[in-house]
Amino acid sequence: MKCPYCNNLEDKVIDSRISKDGETIRRRRECLDCQKRFTTHERIEDTLPAIIKKDNRREPYDRRKILEGLKKACQKRDISIEQLEETADTIEHSLLERGIKEIPSTEIGEKVMHALHGLDDVAYVRFASVYRSFTDITDFMEEVKAVLEKKG
Repeated sequence: MKCPYCNNLEDKVIDSRISKDGETIRRRRECLDCQKRFTTHERIEDTLPAIIKKDNRREPYDRRKILEGLKKACQKRDISIEQLEETADTIEHSLLERGIKEIPSTEIGEKVMHALHGLDDVAYVRFASVYRSFTDITDFMEEVKAVLEKKG
């Protein structure tokens, strides 16, 4: 690991701790040249699929985009950040389990909608209205009716 102070490549690990979620390891290191200490975080590098956009462009998977979409849909709803992160984790794990190299963005959008449907009906309808590009109030009302029918 390169020292952030002197760029020396030799150091020693002083302390290692596993994070609460067990996904990362925090290591305290000391440079063998300048003796300054620094912290690194290690995480297993998952190979997530590339995303195929509607115009056939490919872009790397970006967890932040899923979280931002979830946050916008759940704005001013009684849903914690932890619940949103768990939802993003579930979606991410389902992509990893499939072991594919590319996935259409529409499939991810459907996964988000499915997750929101179980989390909060209002957030689900908000996301659906943007994701499915509702053109008028009729499309919106049909989606709300479908949600109400499933509840009742």
